[in-house]
Amino acid sequence: MSGIAVTLTQQDGTVVGIDDAQQSESLMEAARRAGVAGIVAECGGVCSCATCHVYVAEDWIGKVGEPDEVEDEMLDMVDHIRRPTSRLSCQIRLSDELDGLEAEVAPDL
Repeated sequence: MSGIAVTLTQQDGTVVGIDDAQQSESLMEAARRAGVAGIVAECGGVCSCATCHVYVAEDWIGKVGEPDEVEDEMLDMVDHIRRPTSRLSCQIRLSDELDGLEAEVAPDL
């Protein structure tokens, strides 16, 4: 069984490829396991902070989907750096449909 591949660009421009993400794992969990810089995830993935903020590549936002109301409120905390493709990586559940997903780690709060 092969993993789901995702690519994250860190704040310094370093590209980190992850090829062993699992079904239903959050993007945040996969990024932390791979040591991606900038994914702090202070709340541990329960959508109560915005320290795992990413910008999903425009080509992927349709498949990833829009944030729900709770996530949208958390993203309001980072309105000064929010983009139309902003998501909290703890709220993105990986699936085969997201194999190849690309995202960029947002700047620190």
